[in-house]
Amino acid sequence: MSDQREAIRSNAKYLRNVRPIDPEEICEYVEGTPHPAVVRQHLREDAPVLGLIERDDGSFVPVEDDPVGPNQRPVTEFPAEYGNALEELLVDRYGVDWHEDAAGNLLRSTIRRFKDRYLEGRHVEYDEDVASGYAIYHLPGYYAAIQYALDDLAERGLLGRNLRVLDVGAGVGGPALGLSDYLPDDALLEYHAIEPSAAADVLEKLLAETGRNVHTTVHRETAEAFDPSSVADDSFDPSDADDGFDLVLACNVLSELEDPEAVLQTYLETLAPDGTLLAMAPADRNTSIQLRDLERAVEDERRHDGTDEEVTVYSPAVRLWPNERPSDRGWSFDVRPDLEVPSFQRNLEDAADVSDREFVNVDVQFSYSLLRVDGRRRIDFSLETEDWAKMAEMDRHVTNRIDIVAAKLSRSLSEDDAGRSGSNPLFKISDGSESIDHYAVVTTETALNRPLFEADYGDVCSFERILALWNGDEEAYNLVVDEETIVDRIT
Repeated sequence: MSDQREAIRSNAKYLRNVRPIDPEEICEYVEGTPHPAVVRQHLREDAPVLGLIERDDGSFVPVEDDPVGPNQRPVTEFPAEYGNALEELLVDRYGVDWHEDAAGNLLRSTIRRFKDRYLEGRHVEYDEDVASGYAIYHLPGYYAAIQYALDDLAERGLLGRNLRVLDVGAGVGGPALGLSDYLPDDALLEYHAIEPSAAADVLEKLLAETGRNVHTTVHRETAEAFDPSSVADDSFDPSDADDGFDLVLACNVLSELEDPEAVLQTYLETLAPDGTLLAMAPADRNTSIQLRDLERAVEDERRHDGTDEEVTVYSPAVRLWPNERPSDRGWSFDVRPDLEVPSFQRNLEDAADVSDREFVNVDVQFSYSLLRVDGRRRIDFSLETEDWAKMAEMDRHVTNRIDIVAAKLSRSLSEDDAGRSGSNPLFKISDGSESIDHYAVVTTETALNRPLFEADYGDVCSFERILALWNGDEEAYNLVVDEETIVDRIT
């Protein structure tokens, strides 16, 4: 570090506890009197180390300690500034008429091809064309999904304003942009992305549109090759058991790794003692079940960094009985309102001779798992009395009315894509002990069981006088909610 930069940093460390830091003031205290623009640039580069945010007036102040609150509104659209940046990139690569003629046909065939390979469970190679198509098709949904998952942390005050984040397999940047926009303007984000493919070019283009207090670095390495200690500085060392990343993201990448469990375990080791690893996957059956299998594989494992802490599932899956763990197939996903169709998807769709929205993807459906190493859970209580039936013992209760406590882990599965119900409302439920899928089936809706419909994904409810039945066709338990059943949300 140069003497000038060290002098600027020393002055900032002193003034941060006295008053807002003005680059024009600091330059007077540094030998050689550097231009204020030089001071400002050094302060921007050192802001994560110094814990500073830049205000609209150009001064720097310490980031506050208050946690970030949850979103109060649904995500309705993919921001225009990111969409414009993506279209600029597409114009640079394919020309002004990127969505038409040969270029448009190339992108449409590329999207068709990687969708087919994905559904077949085959690996997708990310060259420049695939990265472009992937951004067009997937950016909006991934942008929204992460914000809903972050609500689980923010509503309990577990998402700080001063965040160090590692994004494993960052792709074209949907989760990164969603995280950046989730944070308020007075938050400080030091963001490190691991992305070895051509998707990194799109990622860097879009990250340039984030706010002044978002500090980004893209590491073009594989998840297996990346060394977390390479990002250490004089205030941060992710290899230290008492330090680490506040948030590690592994979004829509685990299904593409050769040994996802080993990678997941490796990056759990980089968490701060009060940090969180957020793993996400698409809602389809294979990737969603794989995510839940990985969650269960690393759960209760002890970290090997000297802390001897166990990995626990924070949410949305629950563990309501002591020493019980689920072993059902674990297909569980959240569904949120569709986004508005962004212009880049509409342009590609309108230029094609199709009418089935083949290149429009604004669904927000996703599976996720929040893992921590401090023992905390979003729903933190244990059922230890004889008052409640346990799902692990449901075979004892078939044809009986019983009382249970369970989390709601789906929207109504009897609804079609337009939200129309074709049969009795059906919800996946779990108490964390089951080895076979359990579903709450509503045959009669009343004011007393209405809380089941009002509960959010992951909320825990009590069910009194629910009727336990075996569904031989589906090889699952159907728990019937009717006029005798009382449902209450447990907060």
